[in-house]
Amino acid sequence: MTATLSIIWALTLKELRIESRNRDVAIAIVMFASLVIAIFAIAIEPTSRNAIETGPGVLWAAITFAGVVGLTRATSHELENDAVGALMMAPVSRDLLFIGKSLGNFLFLSVATVIVFVVFTFMFNLPVFRAEILLVALLSTIGFSSVGTLFSSLTFRVRAREVLLPMLFLPSVSPLLFAAIRVTAAAASGESWSASIPWLQLAVAYDVVFVTASALLFGYVLDD
Repeated sequence: MTATLSIIWALTLKELRIESRNRDVAIAIVMFASLVIAIFAIAIEPTSRNAIETGPGVLWAAITFAGVVGLTRATSHELENDAVGALMMAPVSRDLLFIGKSLGNFLFLSVATVIVFVVFTFMFNLPVFRAEILLVALLSTIGFSSVGTLFSSLTFRVRAREVLLPMLFLPSVSPLLFAAIRVTAAAASGESWSASIPWLQLAVAYDVVFVTASALLFGYVLDD
């Protein structure tokens, strides 16, 4: 058990070191998401009414775009110096590789999401730091990182991976994205927890199915 956790932690640290050595990319991703929010805020001129109607969609569109850009850059880093080949030759279970890479993506997306939340709160003046929104954000980040890890590994040998990855990723996470938007809209409108529960259940069900499927398919994708 200790050896397994050590391997997962080592793989996660590897992912974080890659991101820390490319701070300009991380900053650019956060700035890109913030710019998306700023453009919509200027175009919509959010009031207390239309901010609730349009704000949740803008928030999660920005987070999703940031996630796609981050996953694309992470795939590019893996290709440098044949890092993927070195990982495949390592005497490590493919399941542990998946967990380590997913956890690294999860931590990166979590930090980016928190920053985007702060920018969104300033631009749209909506209370997004509420329990139900934070819960659906956690569930969404888990789903995004797991599915994104699978698809980034699937497309890393493809020349047009910058185009193919969003085409695979965005339709796959659409149920999770829809649930996140609905929970955010309900919470921002001041509705009770009961209005968010069905969408939170959808997010949980999505994570259970897609995280499990991604973990099972990752080894086959990586070895193909």
